[in-house]
Amino acid sequence: MPIIVNLDVVMAKRKISAGDLAAKVGITPANLSILKNNRAKAIRFSTLEALCKALDCQPADLLEYLAEDPEH
Repeated sequence: MPIIVNLDVVMAKRKISAGDLAAKVGITPANLSILKNNRAKAIRFSTLEALCKALDCQPADLLEYLAEDPEH
């Protein structure tokens, strides 16, 4: 998938646990894990906004576009 979620990196920089972040954002730890492990197919803007607010970051800190190799 060409969109990479760098949530774990930002969480480590902010020294926040998954449980604490899930509580602040208002999502289940299981859903946070899906995002963190890059298994999500979509994310709501309201969730992205809540993550950015809780982590004091920009969406670009959490999401990265990585072009797929056109030869494969």
